[in-house]
Amino acid sequence: MQVYMLKDVEKIGMAGQILNVSDGYAANFLIPRKLAIEVNDSNREFYKQKKVKEHVATEVLNSKVAMLAERIKTMHLAVKERIHDDGKLYGSIGADEVVELLKKHEVIINRKQVEFDKSIKAVGEHKVTIRLSSKLKPQLTLKVEALSNHK
Repeated sequence: MQVYMLKDVEKIGMAGQILNVSDGYAANFLIPRKLAIEVNDSNREFYKQKKVKEHVATEVLNSKVAMLAERIKTMHLAVKERIHDDGKLYGSIGADEVVELLKKHEVIINRKQVEFDKSIKAVGEHKVTIRLSSKLKPQLTLKVEALSNHK
């Protein structure tokens, strides 16, 4: 039986695919759980066109994410923080600060997408990874500078 996948099912297929599965698996598992819809002669062309539209939309989204990744790779952000006499920060730079810095450059991300190799607790240049997808993980340079205490 041919089915159009509505949701991703591990080891079976991804949403938007048209697959051949056994009749019993489709009738007893996929269709009752609304994971797939049966493709028959009357709706076959509709689902083929829908699959093509979803493929085009995915390609557009992937190209936009790739362009964003290239933009992030070239970014050099700077932040000024108060430091101890030994050059260490009073706290550490967190994901929220990186999100705010990126927002000023019109890049909107979630704080969970920010990954640090190690916590940033000192003045200097540090690499910060932004996880856009499982494959796209561009790194930006974050320069931490001392905030002058003199007025």
